[in-house]
Formats: sequence, C-alpha cells, structure tokens
Amino acid sequence: RVIGFTDPKATSSSKGETLKDTIKMVSNYADIIVMRHYLEGAARYASEVTDVPIVNAGDGANQHPSQTMLDLYSIYKTQGTLENLNIFMVGDLKYGRTVHSLLMAMRHFNPTFHFIAPNELKMPEEYKIYCREHGIKYVEHTDFTEEIIADADILYMTRVQRERFTDLMEYERVKNVYILRNKMLEHTRPNLRILHPLPRVNEIAYDVDDNPKAYYFQQAQNGLYAREAILCDVLGITLDEVRK
Repeated sequence: RVIGFTDPKATSSSKGETLKDTIKMVSNYADIIVMRHYLEGAARYASEVTDVPIVNAGDGANQHPSQTMLDLYSIYKTQGTLENLNIFMVGDLKYGRTVHSLLMAMRHFNPTFHFIAPNELKMPEEYKIYCREHGIKYVEHTDFTEEIIADADILYMTRVQRERFTDLMEYERVKNVYILRNKMLEHTRPNLRILHPLPRVNEIAYDVDDNPKAYYFQQAQNGLYAREAILCDVLGITLDEVRK
C-alpha cells in the first residue's frame, strides 16, 4: 500500500514542522520512504534520523541515484558492457542531477566523457575535480554538431530546467541552444543509443523518435524494473520470493 503526498502543504511542514520531525512521523507509518526534495542533501539527512530505508528520488540539483540504476541497466542492455564507453552528456550539466549521479557511478568502468554545454550550464567544477581524482577522462565542448558526436556510444540528452533558473532571461538565452535532429545521426556509430531522463521539451526533435538509435522511451520502461529491484532490495525481498 502506498501513502503518498506531493504537495508539502498537505503535511505539517506547512505549519513549520522541521524535516527531521516530518521524517520521524512518516517513519511511524512506513516500511520504506521514497523521497524527492528540493534541498541538496535532504535524503542523506533523512537517512541519518530514521532507521526506515530512504530511497533518494532526487535531491535538488545534487543526485538522482535511482535514475542512475536504470541508466546503467539501459547502457548495459544496449551496449552489452559498461566498460570503455564514450558517453556524451548534452545540455544542462550544471543543474542536471541525473548526469551528476551517472558520472559518479561510471567511474568503475573506465569511461570517456564528453561534456557538451553552454558556458552557463557547464559541468560544475566539483565533478570535474572528481573525474581527475578518479582518473576519468573527459573533454568539454560548447558546440553540438554531427562531427562532435560521431564517436559516441551513448548520447545522454538533458532538458534545460526552467525551474532551476532565478534569472528567466538567462533561461531564454540557453533553452534552445542544443537540439538533436535526425539528420545529425546519419554518420554516428551503429551501436549509438540516445538516452534522456525525460520529460523532454524540445532538445530532441520528434523526427528522432523513429530512429532505431532512440532509446529514451525504453529507458523509461527500464525505470519500472530498476525501481522494483531497489524496493525489493531495501526490503530484503529476494528474487525467489518474487517468483513465488
């Protein structure tokens, strides 16, 4: 059974209840808490104040680990390996928590990253430092062309997130800067697959959808399986028990 609320106004936080007290109260009713929060670090903090398992469903612009699990599964399923891949990340690399999580997870598999973003949305320095500390190769680009993506195994598109901007003029400047069109895929690798955490706005043209290299809708379906596995794992439910 699911007890859910998406609007903080439906909880006592609207009356001034602290995050700690909210988590303590919800823990009384739940075997597991799936938590999306606008503050970076909120899920980690919640895990420190309760013994009920916390699944981080996204904390601000920080991390989105369950998305990373389905991304890893999607990459493995389409490439047959996670090792030695060229992964191109495109768009909002500053606020995009999905690319931050994926970057950290891929450190085990010797990737080469290409970060394609306007200067306003470049990969934050802390993640580039992380790459250098772990020997992860990366190249930065501001152009998004057919020639640049020719060697990609995975093209990971992201939307420019309007809700992250305090300056809407800045958002207007960058929102349409990169659009993937079907013609750009003509000379890419046969094994290339296009991923996107969705929803998209206009960063992937609709003529890409019918290209066999487009994988974002199957990727979303993989999210169902990956998150089922996460819930079973933290609840101690084995595959044999599921099969029964």
